[in-house]
Amino acid sequence: MTDQIHPLYREAIERLQVLLDRAQETELREPTAMTLATCSRDGRPTARTVLLRGLDERGMVFYTNLTSRKGRQLEDNPRAALCFHWQPLEEQVLVEGDVELVSDAEADAYWNSRPRESQIGGWASRQSERLPSRFRLLRRVVSRTARYNAQPIPRPPFWPGFRICPQRIEFWSSRPGRLHDRRCYERHREEWERYFLYP
Repeated sequence: MTDQIHPLYREAIERLQVLLDRAQETELREPTAMTLATCSRDGRPTARTVLLRGLDERGMVFYTNLTSRKGRQLEDNPRAALCFHWQPLEEQVLVEGDVELVSDAEADAYWNSRPRESQIGGWASRQSERLPSRFRLLRRVVSRTARYNAQPIPRPPFWPGFRICPQRIEFWSSRPGRLHDRRCYERHREEWERYFLYP
């Protein structure tokens, strides 16, 4: 994408931000929750829920362990899909795009905003590896807590942020009679187009 943001893409990002703001006003406990779908090198898809930690015209950001299942899949196949679903709003947004790592400075800033317990957990967890017992995990938590004592906890080198750079964004709005409104924004090279889909 060129330095100048395409007006249709800006419209899509602004529309998503409005929905996120509305979702924040509902009773949803995690309004930034989104389903993240990734795919292994051999084409096997997996999905899980993660939290949106950044949204701007560069894309949508979440954080995870590089050695986790999703981290390994994104390394092998740097493309992903997201699904936001806000039942109280009867709205859904689907995003597809390429994935890149955020800068170290951006990842550090987010890491430093996390509660200390979450930072310890980031060091203690060997995310997605087999866990012999809960006791083993708790022992690792105690060990990392003692190691850092009252010191600042640095961001692990295996704990970056990922940014999904959208190629396609679809907005789904519930309508009576299942005649839902589906509005799609899609990128073709440097151009974006907007079109509607049958429900």
